[in-house]
Amino acid sequence: MTAYSPELWTLTDRAHLSFALDLHRALAPDPARTACWSPFSVASALGLVAAGARGTTREELATLLLGDPTADPEWLFAQLAAAGRLDAGTEREDRPILAVADTLWADESITVRDSFAEQLARMPSGAVRNAPFRNAPDSARKLINSDVARTTRDLIPELLPAGVIGPDTVAAVVNALYLKVAWRHRFESKGTRPEPFHAPGHTLSVPTMRLAERIGYAAVSGWEVVRLPAVGGVEATVLLPDGELAERERSLDADTLAELVAAPEPRPVRLSLPRLKLTLRAELTPVLGALGVRTVFSRDADLSGISPDPLAVQAVLHETVLKVDEQGLEGAAATAVMIRLMSASPGRPVTVRVDRPFLLLVRHVETGVVYFLARVTDPGTRR
Repeated sequence: MTAYSPELWTLTDRAHLSFALDLHRALAPDPARTACWSPFSVASALGLVAAGARGTTREELATLLLGDPTADPEWLFAQLAAAGRLDAGTEREDRPILAVADTLWADESITVRDSFAEQLARMPSGAVRNAPFRNAPDSARKLINSDVARTTRDLIPELLPAGVIGPDTVAAVVNALYLKVAWRHRFESKGTRPEPFHAPGHTLSVPTMRLAERIGYAAVSGWEVVRLPAVGGVEATVLLPDGELAERERSLDADTLAELVAAPEPRPVRLSLPRLKLTLRAELTPVLGALGVRTVFSRDADLSGISPDPLAVQAVLHETVLKVDEQGLEGAAATAVMIRLMSASPGRPVTVRVDRPFLLLVRHVETGVVYFLARVTDPGTRR
């Protein structure tokens, strides 16, 4: 893998944050609705497609993922590969768990270029595997779902729904992610109790956790920022706006977000945070089209770096599950890019009460890669 300078890491970090924000807004345009998805998983799957794309197809994907139509996907792969490794730690019970699988599932009727298979092999658990899309489509679907379920510890048992494999489907690029890490400072197990959470238009009673600890905190640019360190080099960052989340979120860009996540400094904090269980299933095809990724879905698609056969993307499916409790966080995500064969025709403790809508990022500390990004307007748990 190519060595990357700190300057290049900064550029890819900003590009990744921009990608995360852009897709977040397109995927969940209603600021009153809770949403959670995995920039890591979507970037991994689309990055592999970009690596096998050529011409305008590649340029549109590179613009979305890296902010530059001429950017080399190798930049992204280096960042994702680094985020796919966690510090093992010393305490067995607190050892972080991160499982990542990147797979090109291909029907035997198409040819996969050796160069693409070699590039895929450099990704975490990257491999080319056979699936009988043409002769036994439901068997192919179950094979892929079983592999995703295994990687995600059964949090995502059925990424591909029945009927998603069409008569012209011949391949799928699939990323699966599972992350489970413990907090470095556990919330008080007996301190959780129902507290009001002021959702848009109404107030809820939700289980709210408590922590009194010296952790990262900042108040900057109209946000309170709290950094929750976890084992393995993972952290969660809570972004609580001074006013309405809908208004503050609209003003966020990659530079401002980078400033916010870098701002916290250690100080005594008394934090109250809702216990969370968030899920999302989405078809990303129209979302990506709205962000300028269109050619890959059309008859003008050029995926000749994957196969000499004429291929185009049929659909992009994504699913995420994220749980946050007193002990730590557990999350899973999976993204499937379904590929079709084209026919011949076309100081003092500060108190932070997270009792209203907020943003949550789960990031890899070294690279800044965002494992999960959530807008929480309804914490999704009840007592």
